Amino acid sequence: MGKAIFADLTRCTACRGCQIACKQWKNLPGEETRNTGSHQNPPDLSGKTLRLVRFTEARVDGKLEWLFFPEQCRHCYSPPCVRAAEDVGSDILLHDAATGAIYPGRAAPLVQKDDAQTIREACPYDIPRPGEKGVGVFKCDFCFDRISNGMLPSCVLSCPTGSLVFGEEEEIVALAKERLKEVRKRFPKAYLGDPGGVRVIYLYQTDHRLYYQDPIE
Repeated sequence: MGKAIFADLTRCTACRGCQIACKQWKNLPGEETRNTGSHQNPPDLSGKTLRLVRFTEARVDGKLEWLFFPEQCRHCYSPPCVRAAEDVGSDILLHDAATGAIYPGRAAPLVQKDDAQTIREACPYDIPRPGEKGVGVFKCDFCFDRISNGMLPSCVLSCPTGSLVFGEEEEIVALAKERLKEVRKRFPKAYLGDPGGVRVIYLYQTDHRLYYQDPIE
């Protein structure tokens, strides 16, 4: 059935270890940013930032709370980005049948601005991003090189709270359902986001729209 990641948002402390580990493993440069009035930094995904912890201050059941959302490619079962990529070049994005990972092919850096935008717009989560000057398509690739060699994704390896768990899809789904039962004792409105459609399963303590306004909405 492939691999999956369980992201328990009730355990995320926004340490951004996953965000830093992603940059380190991919050898991605930092970004020049400015103060936007939020601890979230940088403000959005880009060709240099493939994983981002989003910060949202929200009122939940009358209480003001920080909600943290580690954003990344969901690695859909039936990825629209791959279908869009096939329309502009078959090697731009590839879908690995064994793991379910969606990763850039050899031609990815050669994709021009208009084609890169087409691929981005095909994603319901607005994940693939163009590189500098709009050239190329960049996104989380599930650490395909690592998981293909029996290693954990760098983000999961770096998580100090156990918020991120990686493994065989069937086992991860079962773990997510068990954890949901436990979390609902404290957060009765908790639920799992997009189970059965993507390989990154989020456990929300409340309405996901309070965490981040997903483009899918």
